[in-house]
Amino acid sequence: MNYHKYQQVDVVNGEGTRCTLFVAGCEHNCRGCYNKSTLNPNSGHPFTQEMEDQIIKDLKDTRIKRRGLSLSGGDPLHPANTASIYKLVVRVKEECPDKDIWMWTGYTIDELSSEQRSIVEHIDVLIDGKFEQDKYDPELLWRGSSNQIIHKFNI
Repeated sequence: MNYHKYQQVDVVNGEGTRCTLFVAGCEHNCRGCYNKSTLNPNSGHPFTQEMEDQIIKDLKDTRIKRRGLSLSGGDPLHPANTASIYKLVVRVKEECPDKDIWMWTGYTIDELSSEQRSIVEHIDVLIDGKFEQDKYDPELLWRGSSNQIIHKFNI
């Protein structure tokens, strides 16, 4: 898996102060995508064990009261990302059980493969669905278009 950006402190992508990872790879190619540079799964930087360790360290850092981890992109559920994302979400839940995990994907919940569903079982909030430019609404919270749905699982 590759990633484009990691924000140690983010207050935009989910509730509260968060760590946010923007992964590479998305096959949806939504018209009007705001993050087209992340579409190629081979773009960006390799997601290393050191980066995973840094995310865990940041989530545990008590100097900043973080609510959790946000995973965006690209698409965290792109086939090139599923193994690394699964490993990361399982580790976050084991080592940081007080932190929630939010994820954005262009797939709808009904389209998820069994491998993708195994990841979703470990997260708390899923925002699903492709961005649809004709349904764009800047007033929506945590979504770009009105077809996207916020699913809350463990909150």
